[in-house]
Order: sequence, then structure tokens, then C-alpha cells
Amino acid sequence: MTWVKPRRTIVGYIHRHHGSKKAMVERNDAVNHKDAMKTARHPKRMPGVALAAAYVVFCALPAALAAARTTAPLDPWERTAAALGLAGLAAMAVQFVTSGRFQIVSGHLGIDKIMAFHKVAARWVLLALLLHPLFYVLPTWLEDPDLGLERLVAYLTLPHYRSGVVALLALSVLVVTAILREWLPWRYEFWRGSHLVLGMIAVGAALHHAVAVGRFSAAGPVQALWWVVGAGVLAVVAVLYGWRWFLLRRRPWRLTSVAKVADRMWELDLQPAHENPAWGYEAGQFVWMTEGRRRFPLFDHPFSIADSPLRPGLSLIVKEAGDFTNRVGKLAPGTAIGIDGPYGDFTLDSHQARSVLLLAGGVGIAPIMGLLRDMVARRDPRPVRLGYAVGRPANFACLPEIEAASAVLDLQIMLLSEKNEEAWTGPVGRLDRGRLAELLEGLGLQETVALICGPGPMTTSVSNALLELGLPMKNIVYERFDYGSGPASRQDRRRSLQFAAIGLALALTLFILSAL
Repeated sequence: MTWVKPRRTIVGYIHRHHGSKKAMVERNDAVNHKDAMKTARHPKRMPGVALAAAYVVFCALPAALAAARTTAPLDPWERTAAALGLAGLAAMAVQFVTSGRFQIVSGHLGIDKIMAFHKVAARWVLLALLLHPLFYVLPTWLEDPDLGLERLVAYLTLPHYRSGVVALLALSVLVVTAILREWLPWRYEFWRGSHLVLGMIAVGAALHHAVAVGRFSAAGPVQALWWVVGAGVLAVVAVLYGWRWFLLRRRPWRLTSVAKVADRMWELDLQPAHENPAWGYEAGQFVWMTEGRRRFPLFDHPFSIADSPLRPGLSLIVKEAGDFTNRVGKLAPGTAIGIDGPYGDFTLDSHQARSVLLLAGGVGIAPIMGLLRDMVARRDPRPVRLGYAVGRPANFACLPEIEAASAVLDLQIMLLSEKNEEAWTGPVGRLDRGRLAELLEGLGLQETVALICGPGPMTTSVSNALLELGLPMKNIVYERFDYGSGPASRQDRRRSLQFAAIGLALALTLFILSAL
């Protein structure tokens, strides 16, 4: 097998940054500067329990305010319909901040969990708002089905209720196209743009419907709340697509080099332009990147940082897998790059342990290389085990650098290829339970953290196997580069139960408020 010569090696990194007393002083200054920048930029993170409680309270708040108002007596089904509409609208607004772009929300949970919640919550919202008109007409339908149907048709056709119908249609199209995204013949950028437009139409029309015809929202504190919610949604959109567009233009990066590190896989070296102040990150995090004249948030794509914060600039490892990434290898040095980040919780600093197990599948090597390079740069004394699996030998990236890391770290490496091609002399297969047991041999299971990145099926199967081997669930961290694909892991199922508990808590709260 032919190995691609890396842009730089770990050994070369060590010689450049550790080779002399002067270099050591400069390195210490750089470390202090980087640590200061990381501390300055490290956002506050809300614990998961606090986020769940805040979600329930916020979504139930309009119904709580409505329950305090004196109105004409309503049938219990009508009160339930009103509560569903009020909570559904509040939850729809929350969707704008659970898209993974706000670290205060996603920082503690990780991108996998927050994106999973975003998808599940969208379906809750759609169900609640579909039931909203149906529950309103249910008492009438139970007494007189024909009259109940006539009332429902009136809700759906009269001009007075048109904004509510528009909101419901926009939300339905949004959720359906999100579920079918992988099968739609749409460019990624078009899908993202339509997702934003449909979301804005849905929430704007729903707010108009609530204020114009809502029994509880026509005046008083509930109406005031909707004005605040509307302003908040506009502010979030302005930050995401206005302020961040401004920053992408005001603080550009430059592409200094592009190097092929494997078959259809490229490593990009990025350096901040002179007007771009330095900022810190943690190894294993990711950024949203766009380039050239397309430096607008709708056109950016997420890529893991394959670098150590101790080195100036950023390194990204990108695999050709779509319209944008297929052009990455042809980008010219000097190209202006837009970077938004850092994001994510796939870091060692967030998951302390006495030994480290790094597991990569395919292009999942990108954040794993970032973690490995950072451990080398810091001369981390902990035992490290690396398992790296690819489809075929040509897909291996950075092998000389990985092997050179053994000169600095207590590192053992397992390389696996699914295909047994002629030039490959290593083991063939996948990271199954037996091979994971080999990697864990000699490590204390309670004191080992496993960080896994790769395709959905690989991450879930490896996660399940590690649990079977005795690794605690809290010590298994994974990040999929294709959110939610593949079968659910035991962690996914546990997470689904946690989401269900949040939904149940909200439903019980609404039931109590409806009964008041």
C-alpha cells in the first residue's frame, strides 16, 4: 500500500515546538495565550436537567398565564385544545435555538443529543398543532358528527382562521421534508434555505393566528408573551444569519494549503487573516466552514477540527461526499474561508479519565486526529489505545503520523480494513467485540473514556459492544457525522426514554393547567 506523505508529522511538530530553550519559552507563551483565549471564549453551558426543566416551563408558560384569566366556561376538550395550541406555539419557537448553533444549549449535551431532540420535538409540535383544531370540534362532533365536521371545515376554510392553516401547512411540509431529506433530490443548501423559510412562515403565521383569533391570546399577558416570543425568534434569526454573516466577512480565514491524505480525503490548513483575532477551542470540537463568495451561514458545512489548540490556525480533514466537499481538493491556496465555531462536546476536557480509547471509522478520523495531536503536543502521560477501521486500505489517512505518535505517547494502534486488498498485510474486519476487548486489555474499565466517531451504524455497534464489555455508559462518547443514521444504540434508546420523560412532564403539566 502507498502511504501519502503527510503535510506535517507529529515528530516534526515536536522538533519545531520543543527543540530548543527559545522554542520552549515561545511555546509556553503560546500555551498561556491559547489557554487564556479558550477561557475567554468558553461559553456557559446549562446542565441537561436544567435545560429539560427550562423547556417544560417555557412551553407550559402560555397555558399557565391563560389559566389565570377569567373566560367563558369551556368544555374540557376545548381547554385541552387551547393548551395544546399555546404549548405547541411556544415549542415551535424553541426549535430555533435547538439547531446546534448555540453552545449554551448544545455544549453540555453534545451535537448528537441536541439534534436528536430537535427532530423529536418537531414531531411533538406538529402533533400538538394537528390535534389543536380537532380537539376544539370534538365536543360538537360527539353530539352531532355532521355539525362537528362542518365546524372543522369552517376552521380550515374561513378567512378568519387562514393564518393558522398556513402555519399548519408550513410546519407539516417542514417536518415531512426533514424526515425525507436523504431521499429528496435537493441540494443541501436549498434544503437548509427551505427549512428556514418554512420555519419562519410557520411561527409567524401561528403568532398571527394566536393574537388574531386566540381566546386567551387576544389581550393581556399571553398576548404580551407572544410579542416577546416573536421578537426573540427574529433576534435568533438575526444572530444566525445576520450577525454571523457579518463575522464571517469581518473575520476571514485563509486557506494556506490543501494536501491529499487518503483516497478522496483532503486536509486543509487554515490560518486567520490579520484582522481576525485569535480564538481558542478544544481538541475534538467542530466548526462550520464556507468559502469564497459563498461566506453566508446558509452555505456552510460542519467539519471536525483535526488539530491541537497549541498550534496556530486550524486543520480540517474533509472527505469528498457531496456537492461542496467534492470541490474541496480543488480550492486554491489563499482562498478566503469563513469559520463559525467552535462547537461540540467531543473533547477529553469534558470527559476526564485515566486512560483513553480512541475509535475512528472512515472520515471519523478527523476529530480523533485532533485529540491525538493535542495529546502529543501536551505529552499526555495516560495510556492511549487507537482503533481505526476503514472500508479499504486506500481510505487510511495520516498513518505515518499516527505511528510516529508512539514515540511520544503510551500508544497502541489497531488498524482494520474491511476489504483484504493485495497490498494490505494488516488485519481484516471491523471493530467488533473481540477486537475492542483486545484494545481494552490492561485498562481499568471504570477509569477509561472511549471517544468514537464514524458512520452511524459503526458508532452504535461499537458503543453497544463496549457496554457489553463493561465500560460504563457515561464513559462512552460518540459523535456521528451523519446524525441519527443506522440502528439505535442502547445510549440512543436511553436518550429516547429521557426525551419521552420530558414530553410526559410537559403533557402532565398541560393536563393540570387545563383542569384548573
